[in-house]
Amino acid sequence: MKKSYFIIFLFSLSLTTYKSAWAQDPEFTQFYANPLYLNPALAGSNICPRININYRNQWPGISGTYVTTSASFDRYIFRIKSGIGLLITNDNAGNGTLKTTNVSGIYSKQIPINRNFSINAGFQATYGQKSIDWSKLTFGDMIDERRGFVKYSEEIPGNGKKSYVDFSAGAVAFSKYIFIGFAAHHLTQPDEGLMGNSKLPIKYTGHAGAIIPVGDKSNEISISPNILYQQQQDFRQLNLGVYITKGALVGGLWYRNSDSFIMLIGIQHGVFKAGYSYDITISKLTNASAGSHELSVGMNFYCKKPRPKYRPGVCPSF
Repeated sequence: MKKSYFIIFLFSLSLTTYKSAWAQDPEFTQFYANPLYLNPALAGSNICPRININYRNQWPGISGTYVTTSASFDRYIFRIKSGIGLLITNDNAGNGTLKTTNVSGIYSKQIPINRNFSINAGFQATYGQKSIDWSKLTFGDMIDERRGFVKYSEEIPGNGKKSYVDFSAGAVAFSKYIFIGFAAHHLTQPDEGLMGNSKLPIKYTGHAGAIIPVGDKSNEISISPNILYQQQQDFRQLNLGVYITKGALVGGLWYRNSDSFIMLIGIQHGVFKAGYSYDITISKLTNASAGSHELSVGMNFYCKKPRPKYRPGVCPSF
């Protein structure tokens, strides 16, 4: 309880102290298991219909932290020669104290350069809503020196909800074994502030990798080295990692800044896939945070084979 009170108190203090603030996007460790969240250009990249569901619990050892979920659907439509997608995300901070929900529609266009190389360009439009439950906040004037938080606050609650419209764009270039992508989210930097001005800074994402088969096709083994870089205002993140696939099994190991190591295990069989990853915190929060847990479930449905000039994108599954 003391941890919970302390976190909520710090949160409320920041609201009452600053007239403006800068927000930051939630993140997913299994970014390729959440392709539309990573880059809108990946909508329809699998050609056939695809569903992905993701759940992340960050720092569960500290009471009232971050739980983020998302669900998405996308596919390629030959009639319009384009990919479409729908992405819904929900971020819950402080046990429901602060909630953010986004609903996005995505459009992508595949541009075949030649038989072996293609480019996907994507555009995303988002309707978002941020809300706060003022009844769960505690303020400085509620503190009694001996008995703790027992008084009623004289603070006047601000707006309980704020809605906004947001736009993002991205591109991915890929051949049979290599891919490289770039995305820019929050191009219009919408104001999502509940008290004063709080613009959402542009988030820049660059990602690249390769899928390298090992041995002959009967081995069903591949190695996929990857790199991902993100920047949003003063926040910078560099992820370096590798996936190893053997038949239906997938394993992964990642290093993120000087913050954590990430271990991943997944399975792919038929149309179904599922993965679990754990962020091993190596910063000063190690003992208190209990790391971060993430689950992903997906279904890649079968469909008629595409015409030769339309190829599925090459990206890891997790």
